[in-house]
Amino acid sequence: MDILMIIGLLLIGLAAGILGGMVGVGGGLIVVPALVFFFGFSQHEAQGTSLGLLVLPVALLGMINYYRSGYVDFRVVGLLAVSFFIGSYWGSKWSLSLPQETIKKYFALLLFYTAFKMIGWEKKLLEWIRQLSNV
Repeated sequence: MDILMIIGLLLIGLAAGILGGMVGVGGGLIVVPALVFFFGFSQHEAQGTSLGLLVLPVALLGMINYYRSGYVDFRVVGLLAVSFFIGSYWGSKWSLSLPQETIKKYFALLLFYTAFKMIGWEKKLLEWIRQLSNV
């Protein structure tokens, strides 16, 4: 694990913690896609690692299944957990300072973007946005 990966994992954990604190999401919406897109994890590795992050007590049984199949890296879990912990504090502070409608819009945009990215439609979405801006 090199320094760039460590920094990247800490940033993902921080972002997931901030969003978790802001809108109640993090693992599935932030950690899993980030590990797949930025670090080349398989979907199983990303899901197992995300469950490892949330292991006590919520997802312990699910994480054990992924661990037995070799899909949990506890070094990654540790780095993400520390930064997620810190990020969740700051995300909740930020969220509480914003109007509820603003948070709802952030959450909706995040879901929309993640869905398009996971399906592979982000290029079509960007093209559509460019076309709209030229109208």
